[in-house]
Parts: sequence; structure tokens; C-alpha cells
Amino acid sequence: MDEYLKQAIELARAQASVRVMSEEDIAKFVATLAAKLRDLVDSDTVCLETTATTLSTEEVKRSIKEKSVTCLECGKSFKILSKKHLSLHGLTSEEYRKKYGIKKGTALICKALVRERRKKMETMQLWEKRRKLKKMPK
Repeated sequence: MDEYLKQAIELARAQASVRVMSEEDIAKFVATLAAKLRDLVDSDTVCLETTATTLSTEEVKRSIKEKSVTCLECGKSFKILSKKHLSLHGLTSEEYRKKYGIKKGTALICKALVRERRKKMETMQLWEKRRKLKKMPK
């Protein structure tokens, strides 16, 4: 078996252990990774490739789930991808979004938590309280 293919399989195994991947995703990942490893060695240049180039837009969209958000850098799952965690990877939230092609206004929070916060804000109705304060005479 090809040395590059063995290395690609090992990397795919590690990647599949930290995030959900279908058989097709694993096959694509192994094929592209083996080809890139071969190209790197053949060209005799050291090039640091990011994981963003090996991730499809569908995989990036699937990283924000109902009850968790998967960090595309390390594969860990969180409810919120915080600035503190992203700083461990040397990224800001804006750089992270840009690197993985996530739209600018997209929250790095799981969908359930977004709904929960929205519901809480609607029950608090802070905008109504502000209006009342503005109308009160001094």
C-alpha cells in the first residue's frame, strides 16, 4: 500500500473519531489527503495546508447543530464557540468565520441556545421598559 495512502488513512481515522463522518466523506477525505501529501513531497516544498481546504461547505454548515457547535479546528463540541477557545487556536471569531466561509452574522452558538435566548428576551420585553422610562416626567 502507498505510504501516502497509509498516512491519509491514519489522519482520517483520527478525524472520524472526533466528528461524525459518513463513508463517502471519509473516502473523499482520504483520497484528497493522499493526493495532497503526494504533491507536497513531489514538489519538495513545505506548505502548511489548513483544514478549511479539505472541508466542504456542507461539513461547515453541519458543524452548527441543534445542541452543539463543533470547532472545525480541533473537532471538540461546545454549546458556544467562545473567544477564549478560539484564541487557543490563534483565531478571533471573525477570522474563524472567514477561514471556514461562514457568513459574517452567523452566531457560533448551538441552535437550541439561540432559540432559548430569543424566547427569554421576548418575555423580558426590555424595549417596553425603555419606552416607559422615556415617557416618565422628571
